Amino acid sequence: MPETLNPADPGFAHDPYPYYARLRARGPVARVALANGTHAWLVTGYDRAREVLADPRFSNVPPPRAGRPKPDSPARRAQACLARHMLNSDAPDHLRLRRLTTAAFTPRRVDALRPRIERITDGLVAEVSALLAREGTADLVDSFAFPLPVLVIGEVLGVPEADRASLREWTYRVGSPTDALERGATDEAWAALHAYFTTLIAHKRRSPGDDLFSALVHDASEGGLDDGELLAMAFLLLFAGYETTMNLLASASLLLLTHAGELAAARDGGGARWAAVVEETLRHASPLEGTTWRRTTEPVDLGGGAVIPAEESVLVVLAAAGRDPERFPDPDAFRPARYLAAAATDDGATADDRAERAAPHLAFGHGPHFCLGSRLARMEAAIALPRLFDALPGLALAAEPERLPYRPGLLVRGPRELPVTHAARH
Repeated sequence: MPETLNPADPGFAHDPYPYYARLRARGPVARVALANGTHAWLVTGYDRAREVLADPRFSNVPPPRAGRPKPDSPARRAQACLARHMLNSDAPDHLRLRRLTTAAFTPRRVDALRPRIERITDGLVAEVSALLAREGTADLVDSFAFPLPVLVIGEVLGVPEADRASLREWTYRVGSPTDALERGATDEAWAALHAYFTTLIAHKRRSPGDDLFSALVHDASEGGLDDGELLAMAFLLLFAGYETTMNLLASASLLLLTHAGELAAARDGGGARWAAVVEETLRHASPLEGTTWRRTTEPVDLGGGAVIPAEESVLVVLAAAGRDPERFPDPDAFRPARYLAAAATDDGATADDRAERAAPHLAFGHGPHFCLGSRLARMEAAIALPRLFDALPGLALAAEPERLPYRPGLLVRGPRELPVTHAARH
């Protein structure tokens, strides 16, 4: 009998790792029964995950029967745009879209964002400090981990400074549980984003800036991107860019607040230690719980008796692969020192670059769909975490870790709230 899985269960959402450990004990790939009555294959072993992520027999193109929102309203049209993004494509379409995007996301262009990220971070830290002084508590997700990547993506997209507050508000609404907002607020936000990005693309065509999105708009190689593809790319950059980094920042902050020795070591160790904290967070608390769903285009034998028939749904569970004891000793422990030696090597590269090269985890995927924004996410975290904890050394968690809510599902993972207090130190 296959294991039963209900991703909407709050207990599973808060701590899915015991379930994944039980599943992995049966083998690195297992068939599960989902709460909606369907079945799927979950890949929980590290080695098998790497294989599947690089295997073209696992398609990213949704099957024809997969439901898609009907474009019968501005909000539905906005959601339907996402069906055209490159995560839902295979070669050769994926290769064309990825080459065009890679040309815009060069290391030089990404690294040029560092001064602006530092200024955004300092401004948000000041706001958190003022909120703590005024209210006594603050939610680090709402006031820090969420707005930072949204504002940085505003830089990537070339959104004018005057429009970024609106971008932040629309993104907040779209990313919030519908029961937490007024009726219609989510649809209004979807429609506003659709209208705004449509106008932004037209503006970039007439008057490009030096931002990464302008480079995408005006890259004519391989036929360039049409307006529909650009609209899908804008939504992908926004949601993939903020969600992953938000969860990385929130999870890293929670881990440091609950591991005082590691926080002290990071403060004393400088850039190399902070880079190691980022990598260990990516392994230990992957901000992407799973990849996008894949389907088999033919029967696939993964060994050990795991033969997946054609046209089956497959999910590579990155969070489980990061805790595979066959790959990581003591996998449930948070130990940044795993990455410290690589991050500290003096070879002329930055500490986060060195840690990235040595990172064996799969938090940003592997193979042709490896996350193009990984460099930006790592840089944001390596800048933001030391600035936050250095400016507010008396931060303390204001809730029991076991009671923190997590978003249900199998795609992204991180605390939805992170309440903190601050005891000023003299």
